[in-house]
Amino acid sequence: MPKTICLALTGASGMPYGLRLLECLLAASCKVQLLYSQAAQVVARQELEVELPSRPAEAKAALLARYPAADPELLSVFGREEWFAPVASGSNPPDAMVVCPCTMGTLAAIAQGLADNLIERAADVVLKEGHKLVLVPRETPFSIIHLENMLRLARAGAVILPPSPGFYQHPQTVEDIVDFVVARVLDQLGIEHTLMQRWGA
Repeated sequence: MPKTICLALTGASGMPYGLRLLECLLAASCKVQLLYSQAAQVVARQELEVELPSRPAEAKAALLARYPAADPELLSVFGREEWFAPVASGSNPPDAMVVCPCTMGTLAAIAQGLADNLIERAADVVLKEGHKLVLVPRETPFSIIHLENMLRLARAGAVILPPSPGFYQHPQTVEDIVDFVVARVLDQLGIEHTLMQRWGA
């Protein structure tokens, strides 16, 4: 059976990681439940000139136009207050969730168990149900508050995966650097890929 992955995009810099991850998940025939914040819409426009409409149906259409090879049945897009979405309940959690990129505000809210919007609630569900939660925090430097929140989440079972690309692959383009980070996320999800050569292979 294909894996069901909840992917949340928030307003940190790093939207190329999030949208490339979306593309790879769809290419791997994963069912993707996409959530995004209002700030993510701003960042997508600023970093990639990509419009993420506020209406979920329009956002789905725009993303399928961007990734025409994707199966439309694999992608679901939910609004920020869509409390009847499957990800809002522990009775129907995804196999895993990734917040990429992840703002420090979202990370802090998840660390404190808040659930004021669907992204925070979905993360809370994934943690309480013992499923994998991967957070890709894009900030530098980290304050002690950031680090303490990350430690709290790591102790709760979350994977903290800062987008820190290695250079032993001799990347030639920005896309190569993005793929390095996305590959590490896919590894955490147990999804096969060919984005980078394995060490020692």
